[in-house]
Amino acid sequence: MTEYPPSRRVVITGLGVVTPLGIGVDNTWQALLAGKSGIGPITRFDASGYACRIAAEVKDFDPADHLEKKEIKKMDTFIQYAVAASQEAVDDAGLTIAPETAERVGVYIGAGIGGLPAIEQYHKVLQDKGPGRVSPFFIPMVIVNLASGQVAIRFGAKGPNSCAVTACATGNHCIGDAYRIIQRGEADVMLAGGTESTICPLAIAGFGAAKALSRRNDDPERASRPFDRDRDGFVIGEGAGVVVLEALEHAQRRGVRIYGELAGYAMTSDAFHITAPPDDGAGAVDCMEKAIRDAGVPKATIGYINAHATSTFADRVETQAIKTVFGNHAARLPVSSTKSMIGHLLGAAGGVEAVFTTLALYHGVLPPTVNLEHPDPECDLDYIPGQARQVPIEAALSNAFGFGGVNACLVVKTASGSLDV
Repeated sequence: MTEYPPSRRVVITGLGVVTPLGIGVDNTWQALLAGKSGIGPITRFDASGYACRIAAEVKDFDPADHLEKKEIKKMDTFIQYAVAASQEAVDDAGLTIAPETAERVGVYIGAGIGGLPAIEQYHKVLQDKGPGRVSPFFIPMVIVNLASGQVAIRFGAKGPNSCAVTACATGNHCIGDAYRIIQRGEADVMLAGGTESTICPLAIAGFGAAKALSRRNDDPERASRPFDRDRDGFVIGEGAGVVVLEALEHAQRRGVRIYGELAGYAMTSDAFHITAPPDDGAGAVDCMEKAIRDAGVPKATIGYINAHATSTFADRVETQAIKTVFGNHAARLPVSSTKSMIGHLLGAAGGVEAVFTTLALYHGVLPPTVNLEHPDPECDLDYIPGQARQVPIEAALSNAFGFGGVNACLVVKTASGSLDV
């Protein structure tokens, strides 16, 4: 067995996304920097009787562009998105998985909810037509780990294969756990991220009953408004975000482009409430502190935060947590919520936002927060309102906090000048 140091450095070499702003990284990134919104009226079903009738749906996704016909019927949409985003990330990384290296390549892609639309669909089939008409592919269509499973099958990746299911922190947990797997020497390459597609009647009804969703139905593009005084809930979205992580020496041997180094990861628990954070944001504070410490960078080096901010009351809690962590530096630290344009992608949020954070670092361009028209007095940081900002940065932080009090933070730092093994 090959011996590795106890903690190897991990870099990002490939990116892939499916989002409400477009299919693929280039389309999504350009729309994001332009401040475009992917939010509109729900088209997946008749939502006329619902309190919330808006969502950030993925448009123009044809599964036949990414999958063979016989495979499509085996996968609910969240799995299809994961496969599409993974294919883009693998292509972007120029990665070839050969039989002799397959056991050193793994997959770690999760979802917060999984195949809820297929559950709805086949429950109706069962009720209307009986058990004999339920598809034999029903179970593997809906269980969360089949996103990782199908991606591994597609690429022949025989290394570690798993998933996190941690609500809105899923994507960050998957990426962070995959990072640890490479650090420990258990794999050389990991495809990691999150995926979700649950814009369906039961999800909208459930989140609506919890009064979590925006009801700005007459003005959907302005409905997601993190940090704004008039925010009234999040807008549910869908999509997938996947990154290719590699051990530094493995990427260097391949001679591939390196977007940045994934340098820090932490996870904590609020142990407080099933949906709400404590007012002082103590769990988020602890998580950010530990991720920055893990990255080994001074706090003043962090030049951008992609906030979890969902357009709910918790935006002020995250703001306070950032102030607690960064002290005087917080006033000079650019923060933005890309959920203002793509909505809240639930289990996919962390994966997509990790891609955005990496691109911000790589290109030196920080995406804006849109719809910040009347700032909440308790949300008083630099949220990059309205327009993207060109600023070279050395390191960035991506936050993800979820139901159940789960917190997961990632730190990415620039690759230039820091890649000596």
